[in-house]
Amino acid sequence: MMTMKRKVALITGITGQDGAYLAQLLLKKNYKVYGTCRRSTSEKFTSLKHLNIDKKISYCDFDLLEFSNILETIDKINPTEIYNLAAQSFVPTSFNVPIVTTDINSLGALRILEAIRISKKNIKFYQASTSEMFGKVTQIPQTEKTPFYPRSPYGVAKLYSHWITINYRESYGIHASSGILFNHESPLRGREFVTKKVTSTLARIKKGSNEVLEVGNVLAKRDWGFAGDYVDAMYRMLQQKNPDDYVIATGKTHSVKEFIDLSLKYLKIQYKWAGKGLNTRVIDINSKKTIVSINKSFFRPAEVDLLIGNPMKARRNLKWKPRTKLKELVKIMLDHDLEYS
Repeated sequence: MMTMKRKVALITGITGQDGAYLAQLLLKKNYKVYGTCRRSTSEKFTSLKHLNIDKKISYCDFDLLEFSNILETIDKINPTEIYNLAAQSFVPTSFNVPIVTTDINSLGALRILEAIRISKKNIKFYQASTSEMFGKVTQIPQTEKTPFYPRSPYGVAKLYSHWITINYRESYGIHASSGILFNHESPLRGREFVTKKVTSTLARIKKGSNEVLEVGNVLAKRDWGFAGDYVDAMYRMLQQKNPDDYVIATGKTHSVKEFIDLSLKYLKIQYKWAGKGLNTRVIDINSKKTIVSINKSFFRPAEVDLLIGNPMKARRNLKWKPRTKLKELVKIMLDHDLEYS
């Protein structure tokens, strides 16, 4: 009796939010999962430990800046699928370190694709693209055919990796797909991201902290989903007969202000908005204290005001749709932060 060969997945950026949820999904599907770690860094496995899968992963030295290392790793573990999730992923930081961001986010993907080409192995490749490539949007909502207009070094770098993935697919017949993921959050989101900053800080304030939540542009609108839903779309892309690119989104948009409102209401904090512009703030009605304020330093040099994706292609071809609404996502994040913050 023939037994199916066990699939092997290599996930770059496995210690991040998406990497952890994807690893959890693939383990449930009986994959052998390898996670990459850079030799020059001290990796934190908090997300993997939170999901109780840190000991189920095989780890390998891997550096997106070093081509020979990538080629050797692919030759050694012989992956069925490679998910490239590693990146300098914090948009504001990309303005401070644009060259590093570009080398990792752009050339990192190229190095993997070139290694796949040279190895001549039948490897499926997933590239983590981003809605930040749309930037100053020219069409609402954004689809796979919407023109790109990135507004940050991060968005520009990701646009290169997106197009080089398409180029290698069309030039060399590599099964290479890109997921143009809109904002997706979870309890595992890094504290530097605005959603996590909101939920973790307000949770501490609810528990008695005297700190103030400082945010930037509260009028910026994003299409927010749950990371656990979105990694399922990544997996589905690589199970298709033909590779392609997909917008992964909820199709609904909300402002940072709305995200803060949902958080405050769930925490049952009585509050009111006051002031205008940079003087906008949230006041706790009972204590009379300011608990949210605007900090100009958190504004981007080039702002992205509105992102909203049209996921109909993914719904049609991948049979995928988001399961978690924003209100539920806020609850999941706050419940976690109330326990651990």
